[in-house]
Amino acid sequence: MSPLTLPDRAPRALHKLLEDFAAGRKAALARAVSMVEDGRAGADLLLAAMHSRVGRARRIGLTGPPGAGKSTITTRLAAMLREQGLTVGVVAVDPTSPFSGGALLGDRVRMEAVALDPGVFIRSMATRGSLGGLAGTTREVCDVFDAFGFDRILIETVGVGQSELDIARTADTSLLVLVPEAGDSIQTMKAGLMEVADVFVVNKADRPGADRLRNDVELMLGLRSGHAMKNVPAHHGVDLRRLAGAREVEEHPAPDGITAWSQPVLRAIGVTGEGLPELLAALDAHHTYLERSGELDVRRRARLRERVKDVVFQRLARRLWTDDATNAWIDAQVDDLAAGRTTPYAVADALLRRSGPLMTGESA
Repeated sequence: MSPLTLPDRAPRALHKLLEDFAAGRKAALARAVSMVEDGRAGADLLLAAMHSRVGRARRIGLTGPPGAGKSTITTRLAAMLREQGLTVGVVAVDPTSPFSGGALLGDRVRMEAVALDPGVFIRSMATRGSLGGLAGTTREVCDVFDAFGFDRILIETVGVGQSELDIARTADTSLLVLVPEAGDSIQTMKAGLMEVADVFVVNKADRPGADRLRNDVELMLGLRSGHAMKNVPAHHGVDLRRLAGAREVEEHPAPDGITAWSQPVLRAIGVTGEGLPELLAALDAHHTYLERSGELDVRRRARLRERVKDVVFQRLARRLWTDDATNAWIDAQVDDLAAGRTTPYAVADALLRRSGPLMTGESA
């Protein structure tokens, strides 16, 4: 692996932290993650030093409604990966209370079966007000795990529902965990997360309605890909199970011969492990597809581009809204806004014009 280096101007403590990190010390990993998560001074230098080592680990995101069994499946997958001799980093995101500002961070408790494994490192994170199912620095923490040398990174989201799309921009493979009581068949037709998941699994498949949910998801995927109705006569009274079955031959096609991935819809019982080997095989098959099709490089390049945009947005916002002169200027415009003599759009344009040096850092 490439060496980790910092500028000479970096604090001595940061050099020592990076030295311990490069030596594979878990305590240094924990401190580095905390520094990045909290946005402490030196976090940018630390991430910059690690950047050349980022891109080796496979990132697998697990999302789905609360109570779907994501933590159970994450634990089982981590254990199976360890049996293969692979190291695993787990990022488990829990919701922050909008009232108290606190978070339980209970996923580590649920994952006690692998928590003491030296080849597994679990980090619980609070959303801290971020929407989309992840914490604001989840991607950066994944980069730290990647640079440390983990083979697989499992990212478990909060489970906020259909708009939880950040995971698709963070992981190489997105796994959507569903349960029979997650909703009726209309839910499977809705846009959002159902469109971006790469692999589907119906957990708690021993419960009533599991097979029907699988059929509904199969049907939805077939309709969206245009395959479900391909060989079905146009008449009323169509057997939905027949439509769902139309996709079965396409779930795991040879990666060399396809132009698009056809998402499998699997069944599992997380507490017993039933169906989990097939799930892990599907995740591996998707990664093989990504590599052979070139999609992995496309996704990772898109992720890097998004990171640049995020950093620019964060830095501009911090420079603008922590500047006393800027806030005083905005306060001075409120009277004209309230009287209708100007508009928020005009004030925003004027603010951008006057803040050029501040946003480029030239006024610092």
